[in-house]
Amino acid sequence: MTEIKAFNRWGTSDIKIDDPGLKDYITLEPKIAPRTGARYAGNRFHKSKVFIVERLMNKIMIPGHKSRKHFKSSKHITGKASKASNIIEKVFRVIESKTKENPIKIFVKALENAAQREEIITIEYGGARYPKAVECAPQRRVDLVLRHMTQGAYHKSFNSKKQIEQCLAEEIMNAYNLSSTSHAISKKLEVERQADASR
Repeated sequence: MTEIKAFNRWGTSDIKIDDPGLKDYITLEPKIAPRTGARYAGNRFHKSKVFIVERLMNKIMIPGHKSRKHFKSSKHITGKASKASNIIEKVFRVIESKTKENPIKIFVKALENAAQREEIITIEYGGARYPKAVECAPQRRVDLVLRHMTQGAYHKSFNSKKQIEQCLAEEIMNAYNLSSTSHAISKKLEVERQADASR
């Protein structure tokens, strides 16, 4: 049987997810054109069954606000899935040319490296508010790391000569190499340090 490849170019059969917590939440069933049209919307946990590359595409279209500011992440948000798809394909080509490896494998490992394990909530006790460290749910771990990767890439490409494709490729490769220059890695370390202090 012929193997389906993402963008008709990269296979996923040899990719393994080492983090047991994320195994059920990172789907590696490839699609030639990764686009479901959000048919999963409204169904609980159903987005985790969507191909992980498509979830990155969706984050490219709607990366969310950063400190209630959208202006740095609004240039490419056109609602055009074809534009997001072209960006992701170019990103993967850049990663492939620099690492000489399957870019989806690099991307999945980067997700595992940058997914935070803890986060902070605020509890109110006797009229005072206190931070409290809690474990981060697996699906939320994937959501947060995708958000941090895309926001970090948009932040670096804003008012810069660098294209979003170059910035996102660098962000993914830095997360893969556990480099603190990656926005997602630095955010993970910051949150886990705060969670450690608020125990």
